[in-house]
Amino acid sequence: MFTCYKKFNFASKETHSDLNQYLKLVKGFIKPKDAFFFRAESFYNFATNVDELEVSASYGGRSLHSQSHGESFFSVFMNRLSGKSLYILDEPEAALSPARQMSIITRMHDLVQNDSQFIIATHSPIIMAYPDSIIYEIKDEFRIVKYEETENYNVMKSFVNNTERFLNILMG
Repeated sequence: MFTCYKKFNFASKETHSDLNQYLKLVKGFIKPKDAFFFRAESFYNFATNVDELEVSASYGGRSLHSQSHGESFFSVFMNRLSGKSLYILDEPEAALSPARQMSIITRMHDLVQNDSQFIIATHSPIIMAYPDSIIYEIKDEFRIVKYEETENYNVMKSFVNNTERFLNILMG
């Protein structure tokens, strides 16, 4: 049974990561032109802020709220990220189809060629496939792994190559 509450009202919970305890900032002679932190969980608030600041032109010319969830995510990647910058992305695949995730790889490659750096937390085997990326597996500790060693790659590969068998196991 589904219950709908007419006066359901909420705001995103403020959360703070302790990741800063594990990072060390080092100054160098190259200063990024820009930096951008993208977090799937706070995207709605981000889109609202873009509307309030009336800067939709910088994000493709349309309100991010007027687009589908996936198209608004994609619009940010295509219009906000500019090069010579540092981008920290937390689960950018959250609203993206596999085809759009592949488009993100193309955009990332263009930006990397333009002296950008990406730090990405992802579960997407597609995004993890970016060539020459360093993949850290975070379980009990940080460990560098090869793409083909990641759990998500292996689960997806097994599922795609044995779909009927997996579905029989899952629903059997």
